[in-house]
Amino acid sequence: MNIVAGVLGVTTVGFMVSTIVLATKSNVHTHTAAEIDHEPPKPPAPALDVILTAPRSGANPCDGKKPSGDSYFDNVECMKDGVLQALEQAGGNVTIGYEGNFDADGREPITTPFFEAGLCAVNVHWHLGSEHLSVGEYDTEGHGPSDIHERRAASGKVRLGSQCHHYDENDVTFTTEYDWKFCHDMEVGQTYEVHWPQSAAGACGTVDQYQSPFYDGVFCNDGIITLNPLNTYTKIGVQAQVFTIVNDENYYYPNLFNGMLVDDNVGMGKEITKYTGSTTGPSRNNTICSKYTPITWQVDRKCNKISASTFDKMCADMKSQKDDMSSDMHPHGAREHTTNDMTADNFEYRYLRTDA
Repeated sequence: MNIVAGVLGVTTVGFMVSTIVLATKSNVHTHTAAEIDHEPPKPPAPALDVILTAPRSGANPCDGKKPSGDSYFDNVECMKDGVLQALEQAGGNVTIGYEGNFDADGREPITTPFFEAGLCAVNVHWHLGSEHLSVGEYDTEGHGPSDIHERRAASGKVRLGSQCHHYDENDVTFTTEYDWKFCHDMEVGQTYEVHWPQSAAGACGTVDQYQSPFYDGVFCNDGIITLNPLNTYTKIGVQAQVFTIVNDENYYYPNLFNGMLVDDNVGMGKEITKYTGSTTGPSRNNTICSKYTPITWQVDRKCNKISASTFDKMCADMKSQKDDMSSDMHPHGAREHTTNDMTADNFEYRYLRTDA
């Protein structure tokens, strides 16, 4: 959106006016072979495979900031004598109208966009299938391709979560494989839940903002996140959005890296459930719980189609970061959905943006 864009805009308008004039004079104009031969060639699509890895130089102030040596943050057995041994967990049922049974003791999730609360994204990663559940969008009735991921899931190497309802084995956009340049172990037609961990203690606005593991980014700056008084759910959050991969450039978005996509034309990033829960991942389930809790979750209830090239562009962006994010350039396993008794009772379903 600069001088070049302005020139292009003027050129486009001029071309449109000329076209209208020609059409007015002759109604229909058929290109001759000579005209086609002299048409300027279309510019090639950007080649993702020419992007180079960012230099890994300079001190990383976030390195090793994930809390360690403190048993407080260790996973814990969820229930003992019928009592939950950790605070509220994720991923929950985000279907509108759902409410968990766990008393959140007055804790309320962040209901504004995270940046308005002083948070910034510190990582992006995704899970195989959905960790959350949205009835009719991504749930246990959804389906996808029976390919490498389900075989890996069956072998115990990675857990497959719930799936969306878009997949059609007779539609080539769901079955034509994509030539992945940067992302690994990905599959067209499959469902993935993307997470953008966010923190007020991140290295916001610097070259060290994005970190793998994401905990390093979440806890990068000291003195902001405290357990006494407990403020984690006001300082740490996660955006979550669920997609089905298609091999169709009509569903390309250039910037999946920086945060949840918003597209009013398809209802993307519009209907958001907010609640407090925990970190997720396959090391936690309804027997073993996370102690990284409570944090705010903002989850898009809708499953959207997205092009494989969008994901590959995101992985290219990850590769260009100062910190090495290669450990997050593939799908992680999915946690099983939380039970009612470990899901908070503080769900908010209002639109995230005041203009919605």
